Amino acid sequence: MTKIFGHRGSAGTHPENTMISFKQAVIDGADGIELDVQLSKDGIPVVIHDEKVDRTTNGKGFVQDMTLKELQNLNAVYKFANKYKTATIPTLEEVLSWASNNNIYINIELKNGIIAYEGLEEKVVALVTKFKLQSRIIFSSFNHYSIAKLHVLVPEIEKAVLYMEGIYKPWEYTKWVGAQSIHPNIKACPAELIEQSQVEGVPVRPFTVNDQKVMQKLFTIKCAGFFTDYPKIAVQLKN
Repeated sequence: MTKIFGHRGSAGTHPENTMISFKQAVIDGADGIELDVQLSKDGIPVVIHDEKVDRTTNGKGFVQDMTLKELQNLNAVYKFANKYKTATIPTLEEVLSWASNNNIYINIELKNGIIAYEGLEEKVVALVTKFKLQSRIIFSSFNHYSIAKLHVLVPEIEKAVLYMEGIYKPWEYTKWVGAQSIHPNIKACPAELIEQSQVEGVPVRPFTVNDQKVMQKLFTIKCAGFFTDYPKIAVQLKN
């Protein structure tokens, strides 16, 4: 059964990577949510996609240069200001605390491809362990060193290799770095690759799938899952 993950929540219709968006994805019937984690200046795991706050908030500057208090004073409604007055950048702890009261899967993407946040893996793992959510978590990263590190820290939690362009035999590569699944860009993900990978026991979950014809195709070939900005549409199609 193909699992539908709300990409940054229901990001097509709500302010991405906010509690508003994550709660909406649950209302929309998504099986899981995907979120991005970085560290504030004072070392707190916060949920935001870009290395800078400029695109999604009313602030300017790098996440790593702001304390949690400074980050939480920003308004993260960005292009949905006509619909919502305010939304704060959540901490990972806030999201996991909320998730411990439902049964949603959570894909935590570690945003350490550009900035090497020291201790990011350990801090994220500590929070997942605190809320006993190991069985509902998938870790992913474009930084495959980070995946290898997580493999040592928590071999029991599923990890996925994120990539943008073709990798030769990605189902072999992913096992080599200590992951269990692959999360390719949909453009680098032909149907044959999905089928071959899943025959090899490696689930495939492409991103970001917003085209209904592509969604339908993924349901047809029983792709393990996919990430979409419009989980509501995907759920309706699936049903």
